[in-house]
Amino acid sequence: MNTENFTTPHIIELPKIADARGNLSFMQNPEHIPFDIKRVFWIYDVPGGETRGGHAYKTQEEIIIVISGSIDIVVVNQQGETKRFVLNRSYSALYIPPMHWRHLENFSTNSVSVHLSSADFSEEDYIRDYPQFLIS
Repeated sequence: MNTENFTTPHIIELPKIADARGNLSFMQNPEHIPFDIKRVFWIYDVPGGETRGGHAYKTQEEIIIVISGSIDIVVVNQQGETKRFVLNRSYSALYIPPMHWRHLENFSTNSVSVHLSSADFSEEDYIRDYPQFLIS
């Protein structure tokens, strides 16, 4: 297992195998992912000016990879400290631990993000009210 700190949001640099025919990147357990993947979803065709997310997970961990284009991901901890991550390389992944608010914005045309989750979907794991998140 990789020795990175998995208590704070951070970028995970993935392997990039350059080739004249095109590049290849990958991720695998346990070298790059600190959890077993239970769910995968992707976001695409987001109209200009829209945002996605706007929630925190109580227990779920997430890795986001922008496969195409560029997306800004704003992450807030429970003390209200904000970090902005600009994902525009398909060999960079953003790890987000539980209890961090996130929203995605500034979607470029034709951007696509893939989300790897440590848990199956459960509405009970979501915090969708920002003031409640800050006092949780």
